[in-house]
Amino acid sequence: MNVDDVLKKYGSQIEGQIKSSHVDNVNYYGEYTTFKQEMAPELTRFERWCKSLGNVIRLSVSKKDRGRIEKQLKIAHLDVQPEQALTLAAMTFLAAFVIGLFVSVGIFLIKGAGSIANFPSLFFFLVLIFSLFLFYFVQGYPARLANKWRLKASSQMVPCILYIVVYMRHTPNLEKAIAFASEHLEYPLALDFKKVFYDVQVGKFSTIKESLDNYLETWRDFSIEFIESFHLIESSLFEPDNTRRIITLEKSLQVVLDGVYERMLRFTHDVRSPLTNVYMLGIVLPTLGLALLPLASALLKGMIQWVHVLILFNLIIPFFVFYLTDKIMMQRPGGYGETSLLERNPLYPKYASKKPYVKAFLICLPLFILGFLPLIFQYTPLPGLFGIQKDFSFANFGIGLFGEEKIFDFSTTPEGITGPFGLGALLLSLFIPLGVALFFSLAYREKTQEIIKERGKARQLEKEFNTSLFQIGNRLGNGIPPELVFGKVAESSRGLMTEEFFRKVDYNIKQNGMNVERAIFDLRRGAIIYFPSELISTSMRILIESSKKGLKIAAVSLMSISEYLKNIDKINERLRDMLAEVVSDMKSNMTFLAPLLSGVIVGLAAMITAILSKLDLAQLSGQGTELLGQNVAGLTQIFEKTLMIPPYYLQIIIGIYIIQVIFILTSTLVTVDSGEDKLEKTNKTGKNLTAGITLYFITALIALLSLYTLASVVLGGIGG
Repeated sequence: MNVDDVLKKYGSQIEGQIKSSHVDNVNYYGEYTTFKQEMAPELTRFERWCKSLGNVIRLSVSKKDRGRIEKQLKIAHLDVQPEQALTLAAMTFLAAFVIGLFVSVGIFLIKGAGSIANFPSLFFFLVLIFSLFLFYFVQGYPARLANKWRLKASSQMVPCILYIVVYMRHTPNLEKAIAFASEHLEYPLALDFKKVFYDVQVGKFSTIKESLDNYLETWRDFSIEFIESFHLIESSLFEPDNTRRIITLEKSLQVVLDGVYERMLRFTHDVRSPLTNVYMLGIVLPTLGLALLPLASALLKGMIQWVHVLILFNLIIPFFVFYLTDKIMMQRPGGYGETSLLERNPLYPKYASKKPYVKAFLICLPLFILGFLPLIFQYTPLPGLFGIQKDFSFANFGIGLFGEEKIFDFSTTPEGITGPFGLGALLLSLFIPLGVALFFSLAYREKTQEIIKERGKARQLEKEFNTSLFQIGNRLGNGIPPELVFGKVAESSRGLMTEEFFRKVDYNIKQNGMNVERAIFDLRRGAIIYFPSELISTSMRILIESSKKGLKIAAVSLMSISEYLKNIDKINERLRDMLAEVVSDMKSNMTFLAPLLSGVIVGLAAMITAILSKLDLAQLSGQGTELLGQNVAGLTQIFEKTLMIPPYYLQIIIGIYIIQVIFILTSTLVTVDSGEDKLEKTNKTGKNLTAGITLYFITALIALLSLYTLASVVLGGIGG
């Protein structure tokens, strides 16, 4: 039989066997679920909702959207079908809408079903808006998870390439280099590389290179330099000359460094204008509009109430600001951010503790009681228990400029009691935002004041580590073993943070009998837990791994890392210089201009309310029409005090709004400067709250007393 006969005879049989054993028919669902749950259990909550509510009905997804959603689910490592995600969004919308409808009907029946005016139309409208928002949010949740995954993973790209390059300098084996990187990288990039191996093990791909190339395609639209770096690493395996192979490997590291720098450069240019627009549209303009609300509420016959202002300024506008800033921050290339090494620090339990919140609440409780005192007098029988009249007043209150001034000044109308409109209630209301800000400020300070110092030591060590690694590399090149080199470098680094780190390593080796790896990375006594830095950890991991191949190889590896640290430090300093103007402007706006402007607005609002409430137009019209003209009666109907928004509520709304703005903008600034960093956000939020709310409290207090006094003097002159 010739070759053609053999192919004809066995070709169809072999082809059938290939089809029957094709990797697409391999059921690795159960194995992958177990694998992913072990690596990323926090991502399974959304999956459980999709597999429960998402299977109630089956909504079809268009072909155009299916590919996009499947790609997002794949990037986020979600074992969910596009139909399940869409169905979950629809069920969330229906659930929120139906619950809101039932609550609205219940309120309507309780208030009295005789008149359609009793139906809570505003509440029902807000429920509808909230339901639509939930649908939009849940529908886009896979994209949001995929974007978060990319941002977190992109912050580990440079260490990833560094691990692989350093490993392949002495061992040109791509499979072992990727395994080494996946073992020492942080989540989630470590999970991505484990998935690369997993796809080979279950037969989806035949080689590591095929699986790796398939994974790299997910980065084509987001980080082309990451793909180019890996292609250079792969091409180095085909270089016959060892020198050219090393040059190619070092080129791959330079490519990813340049790519990260260029993307950060574009981000710094693109972020200036959007953040400025967010501040002007979301903070400055709404704050200026607050000054006209008391007058507007009177002119509109009470159509604008304090509840409407609360919904607008404490719910809608903060959400608008948060949404815009979050959308801008999602475009940020990955940064260093927080590391899991922080959780091993002995001070971390205090940072994660809830006790600081309890202490802060007990300290701030008297402020809350003072702030809510007018409402306590209005809505509780507590004053009567002490024999105090609710409608009490003091003659010549203050410094004798206000005449007979009611300290709380409640007004009785056919609909009930309105107010408080008095200066005393307004001054007491200042303690509510002060108490809220002080609560978070005290709690955040106690949580972070010690561990932030530890992180500061690690940051200082990172700045000094470039020179230290160069020294270690030189001494290793001279034949000194790693067990002895740390003590010698510590001697030559007196007075620096490097000395403290190397002293701890040397002490663990000599006094506790540990090897180098345990002396640095031991979970209880390792030196790295006192210096939580991913950069230091990466350098030490490479030192340990390369020293197994010989001291000369370890010395060369550390020299390469030293050069890498110098380059990355230049990039970071350059980026901080470019971001300095944006960060400085936003911080000054957040902690100075916004509180100062809001404090003045509170004083203006109080002055307008005082003028409208104290200007007795009815009395003036009775004395003679020559003073105000023939239409005084119409003016008395327009400017009615009981229809105005009480300054008490207005001040509380403004104060809470300032606190919300500080939270949102602090998170934005920290993300712009250093990426996702919860510890830095907590620490900076506490400091900015202290500065911002203190300025607001002082400004509002001065503005209230001065403008209220001015209004009383002017009105006293008119009355005379």
